Amino acid sequence: MAHIVTLQAAVTVPPPGGGPSAADLAAIEREMPLILAEVDLLDVEIAVLDRPATVLDERRVRRARNRVLAERRNLTNRAVSVLAGGAA
Repeated sequence: MAHIVTLQAAVTVPPPGGGPSAADLAAIEREMPLILAEVDLLDVEIAVLDRPATVLDERRVRRARNRVLAERRNLTNRAVSVLAGGAA
């Protein structure tokens, strides 16, 4: 009995050289403050998962959330100024 098998092409093309491009690395570098703020928020949220939150814990979570929001705002403002040619 002959098996009928369909041959499928690769869905995604691997990048040449096997690594991220310079543009990818630059984008990661621009977003790094936001990434670090989100990691800090996650750390604080994990720390308060297994115990009742104290006033200090609530303050830490609030500060971490505010830092994430501030970094998102900064990243958005930088993107808008780049798109507008610095005239914004």
